[in-house]
Amino acid sequence: MPSFVIAEKCDGCKGRDKTACQYICPNDLMVLNKDIMKAYNQEAEQCWECYNCVKICPQSAIEIRAYQDFAPMGSSVIPLRGSDSIMWTIKYRNGNLKRFKFPIRTTPEGGIDPYQGIADADIKDINSDLLCDETGITLSVPEK
Repeated sequence: MPSFVIAEKCDGCKGRDKTACQYICPNDLMVLNKDIMKAYNQEAEQCWECYNCVKICPQSAIEIRAYQDFAPMGSSVIPLRGSDSIMWTIKYRNGNLKRFKFPIRTTPEGGIDPYQGIADADIKDINSDLLCDETGITLSVPEK
C-alpha cells in the first residue's frame, strides 16, 4: 500500500520551501499543498513503498501499510528516527511489540565512491562476459 499522510500530524515541515518527504522521495511523489501547508502523495499508484518518507518525517505523519510477510494484517510498523539510528517498532495484532535498531548513514551525501577499487575500463574487455569487478573467473559447464 502506498504512503499516506496523516493530515492532523503533518505541519508541512514548518513552511520551508521543500518538505523532508519531498526532499527524500526517489520518485518525486510527495508535494506540499501550500494552501493548507500539508504534504500529500500526488500519485499513490506510483509509490515504491520504500519507506524513505516515513523514516524522514519529523512529525511521524506518514504511514505505509506493511507487507504481510513483514507485518501481518492488523499490525503496524513505526520507524522513529534519531540522530544516529532508526528504531523500528512492529506492533502485532496480539499486542506484542518487537523493536529493531539500525544505524543511519554517517557519510555525507555524495561522499561515497562507488568505483573505489575497480580498475579503469579497457576497450579490449568489451567482448568479455565478466562484470566490471570480476577478475578472470572461469566457470565450467558440465557436459550432458
